[in-house]
Amino acid sequence: MIPATTPFDPVTGEFDPVALRRNVEKWAPTGIRGLVIGGSTGEAVLLDERERDLSWDVVGRSAPGGLLLVAGTGAESLRATLRLTRMAAARGFHAALVQPPAFYRGAMTPAVVRDHYVAVADAAPVPVIVYQAPTRFSTLDLPAGLVAELSVHENIIGIKDSRGKLDAVGELATGTARGFQVLVGSGSLLYAALETGAVGGILGVANLAPRACARVHSLFMAGDTAGAGRLQERIGPLHNAVVSGMGVAGVKRALDLLGYRGGVPRPPLQPLPASRREEVAAHLVRAGLLARR
Repeated sequence: MIPATTPFDPVTGEFDPVALRRNVEKWAPTGIRGLVIGGSTGEAVLLDERERDLSWDVVGRSAPGGLLLVAGTGAESLRATLRLTRMAAARGFHAALVQPPAFYRGAMTPAVVRDHYVAVADAAPVPVIVYQAPTRFSTLDLPAGLVAELSVHENIIGIKDSRGKLDAVGELATGTARGFQVLVGSGSLLYAALETGAVGGILGVANLAPRACARVHSLFMAGDTAGAGRLQERIGPLHNAVVSGMGVAGVKRALDLLGYRGGVPRPPLQPLPASRREEVAAHLVRAGLLARR
């Protein structure tokens, strides 16, 4: 799945629904399983509730049937998380990706976090996916035992693990309840994570290489591990250099070069420095996504 970026109007800085719709139209036929709207790559923490609701409305109306639509609805309070989850469900989204509340980090014991997720899952009108955000962000490092405990809840269906640690993916895959879905968040680990027991990924690099990412999964599931491995060798370096190495600004610059609507991040995030723009193009060329210029 693609954790979609959020385009902004270059003049006003407002959310640009037309640009998002056009990106969705280009992503939809690439073989992806679905879209995540309102995740870290989508700068969700920099959007207000009206903008988040509008983005869900745009995608809910424009995405073709058959695509799985997941909304990032995690907030610092239970009340806000449930309000956002209900809003997304009303727009036709199929599941909610919920990050843990982390501002009052010292108070967020495993028991408190467990109770939070159980309360969300009990009341949510759609299934819940736990979001283990990258630990370089303001988040919590969720203990494997806590995730195992949550995995038995009938409305908590999986986890996106973006820590970038293969051993953690394996621990989750073997230690959670049967049918609980482990999704990797690092494009550099997709093939290895599938080998370890993950069922797929929500990958920032899939914004740029949706066909290749989807093909790694389909080839692996079909038993063509050699073919999947060759594609992984293309997307892994691209993830490391652009997604991990440059963040949202790098992803958006790459989207512009590939004919999507990327644009610039919302302040306080800064655009990619001019000195690095050709570097993005070079990485896209090496990945076979852009003709040599």
